[in-house]
Amino acid sequence: MSQCAGIKADGGRCRGTAIDDSGYCYAHHPDMADQRKIAAHKGGKSGGRGRKKVDLSSIKSQLQDLIDGVLDGSIARADAAVVTQTLNVLLRATTDEWGIRDKTEWEERLKTQERLKEQEIRRRRGATR
Repeated sequence: MSQCAGIKADGGRCRGTAIDDSGYCYAHHPDMADQRKIAAHKGGKSGGRGRKKVDLSSIKSQLQDLIDGVLDGSIARADAAVVTQTLNVLLRATTDEWGIRDKTEWEERLKTQERLKEQEIRRRRGATR
């Protein structure tokens, strides 16, 4: 398998493994864009029910174990690459979920503030009549 031809947000080349002859990993494959959006959207809709919470310290530990294993030869580079890609997808989905949750919370707060403001305006109008 070849290295992904995708370019990361920081301008560097993606280190992922291409999933087919297109030369792109799942995160950069143009044909997977809709699937990625759907997966990210669904991730934000669960509300935490039925899904295990992501422990970032555990993922960091797993990544360090992969690094150590590749360097000492106990883990094959290809295996480490696949696991690293999977962990990266998990982190990305978690980040997207947090963003969607934050956006939803802010929208709810804004609606509440607007409703309270409208109630105050009505109250003042009623008091001046």
